[in-house]
Amino acid sequence: MSIATELVTGGQTVRPRRAVLEMPEYHPPLAGREALRLDFNENTLAPSPTVMERLHAMTAEGLTKYPEREPVERIVAAHFGLQAEQVLLTNGVDEAIHLMCVAFLEEGDEAMIATPTFFMYDVSIKLMTYGLVKVQADESLQFPFERFMAAITERTKLIIVASPNNPTGAAVSREHLLAIAAAAPQAVLMVDEAYYHFHGESTMQDLAAVPNLMVARTFSKAYGLANLRIGMLAGNPGLLKYVRKVSSPYNVNGVALECLPVALADEAYLAWYAEQVRVGRERMMAGLAALGVPFFPSHANFVLMKIGPKHAELVNVMRKHGVLLRDRSTDPGCDGFVRITIGIEEHITKGLAALKESLQEIGWAAQ
Repeated sequence: MSIATELVTGGQTVRPRRAVLEMPEYHPPLAGREALRLDFNENTLAPSPTVMERLHAMTAEGLTKYPEREPVERIVAAHFGLQAEQVLLTNGVDEAIHLMCVAFLEEGDEAMIATPTFFMYDVSIKLMTYGLVKVQADESLQFPFERFMAAITERTKLIIVASPNNPTGAAVSREHLLAIAAAAPQAVLMVDEAYYHFHGESTMQDLAAVPNLMVARTFSKAYGLANLRIGMLAGNPGLLKYVRKVSSPYNVNGVALECLPVALADEAYLAWYAEQVRVGRERMMAGLAALGVPFFPSHANFVLMKIGPKHAELVNVMRKHGVLLRDRSTDPGCDGFVRITIGIEEHITKGLAALKESLQEIGWAAQ
């Protein structure tokens, strides 16, 4: 009799941890994305041409080797004016979030976020503790600084703030972020700067002076490396060593490690793409205003629109017009909201034209 049979006949069942049963699941709508991708806040064009050159130069033998993360961490650290021990490369910022929760949260500890925000914070925090504290933004969807500060307690051990924030596009001032870190010296503050290149304000220069500050950056957005899954954490080496301890030594694949240095080196391409987004964002917001569509001012590579009851219908009709949008109606405080990614000039032109046609097609009118 097999062990499995004995378990069944004995009336026994293997069950996961309670936290796994209770944690939320993230199900991104990835199927059928062969249209203009204005849904996932990706680079809508391509990475630097030097990335493709590096990919073509890779050898078959190179794929047989385990990846070496540390040499590339030294390159990344030098690029950002940091020491190697201040940098940890991760499998996208998703893994960075997970590792921060594993390293710093005990069951019963409190972790804080302001909602609406990136859903993966919920997932990783609830895997480790039931003490997730959410501070909801008001109707402006700006960061609720005063109420957030008031919610910090002695049990607060991890705080995650996205600036600019997804899905709202709102930014949190450096002054407010440093005030949060100072108010919770017993906690780690992780500032998620995934959209930094479209905003320009960072706390990375404060790492040496603020011992409980960590900064996360992704190479999925402006750099266009989303498919390679690579991000970074930067912070106090005394804290980062614990995050490094709980990470796999081979967490970042070798193809990503080969491509990242050349992507970083092509600063001209990065600057061009970021400028395309900044100009396109202003053009998109002006276009939405002309159409009478309410929206929230954004500092990121997307704009959140208030469509109302016809939100799902708009997303479906836009797909028929060859443009993908992201329905954010299930996010807290976002009922009826739809997000549109900002890309290069021609993508803005196509997106606005499709939006105008689609709004007319569904009979949408400003509330």
